[in-house]
Amino acid sequence: MPPTVVLLGTLDTKGVDYAFMRDRIAEAGCDVVMINAGVLGDPDYPVEFTRQDVAAAAGADIGELSTTAGRGSAVTTMARGAAEIVKALYREGRLDGILGAGGSGGSSIISHALQHLPIGVPKMLVSTMGASDTRPYVGTSDIALMYSVVDVAGINAISRRILGNASAAIAAMAAAYRSAARDEPERPLVGATMYGTTTPCVEQARTWLEEAGYDVLVFHATGTGGRSMEALMESGHITASLDVTTTELTDEVAGGSLSAGPDRLETAGRLGLPQVVSLGGTDQITFTPPDAMPRSFRGRTLYEHNPAVTLVRSNAEECERLGRLIAEKLNRATGPATLFVPLRGASMYAVAGAIFHDPDADRALLAGVKAVLDPSVEVVEMDTDINDPAFATAMARRLDEHYREWLGGT
Repeated sequence: MPPTVVLLGTLDTKGVDYAFMRDRIAEAGCDVVMINAGVLGDPDYPVEFTRQDVAAAAGADIGELSTTAGRGSAVTTMARGAAEIVKALYREGRLDGILGAGGSGGSSIISHALQHLPIGVPKMLVSTMGASDTRPYVGTSDIALMYSVVDVAGINAISRRILGNASAAIAAMAAAYRSAARDEPERPLVGATMYGTTTPCVEQARTWLEEAGYDVLVFHATGTGGRSMEALMESGHITASLDVTTTELTDEVAGGSLSAGPDRLETAGRLGLPQVVSLGGTDQITFTPPDAMPRSFRGRTLYEHNPAVTLVRSNAEECERLGRLIAEKLNRATGPATLFVPLRGASMYAVAGAIFHDPDADRALLAGVKAVLDPSVEVVEMDTDINDPAFATAMARRLDEHYREWLGGT
């Protein structure tokens, strides 16, 4: 059975472009399913899902949508409908890859639907917005984004190459996805957070867990990394959390550049997943680029981690607030949770003799935790720094114990 590629876009204005991609993908040996998410009309060739179908999937009427709704509202509605159809096609086994092309409005519709597909499903967007801030279009998904160079407005010498390359790429990815064995036995997925200053800890813990039968997905704790990890928890991929590096919460509390948002460190607890958490990188407030640092921080202890990143040592007041915040989040956990505290430094920069060594700030962090943490949350204090192999191994072993207990109860 040949692989199936879904083409999604606003075919009312991009019909010629989509017909070109349809033919290229079919020539590559794939079946093609076309979805028209345009509001104004259908192309002059048949499609599997019309604009009426897309609107109906969002609970709307296309006639009303095209005459009374504003552009923004119409785009939002069609994005919702497209996502519902795409998810249904995936569940039915009729989607091995998906491709879309468009301007800002079309890219919003397409990317919204693509973000609803599981990680690993081939998904590609050719966009006029591909050279701008792409975060709204990619989110935490694995969307392959290609800049269209010229507008998606007909086939010409440039668009022929760009859309031809995109068509060849999605056809090859869909074929590879279809041929991969989907029923291979999978090892449990553990999400782990790492920073440059906590790398030895995570590497040691990862090795231990992999030898114990887990696959460990390591996320760079740069804001996007924490959000990506928690998105994979929401989607059911990650079923245990080794949250070594909670530095993103330091940036949330102190105004750094790499916050993962106010909901960070809540998903595992809300879903009841086993989690082992530590305080990695909480000594650091990150600014990237360095000139993003407010002037008020410039009299503080600074360290140039690399030319693009400047770190500021979190002070006792910030650490105390951070400790309380971490404790509040762990208190809400509905599954097994343990907090590991390294008493000799939460990063390689915070150990004795290093640039961020500050016992007063470390004590304030732990005091903040203990002032709020519920007795039901286990706390393990170890007289090591975070990168000591004994600390890393203890964390990994405790997560394995939590997971086995949790698995027996599910």
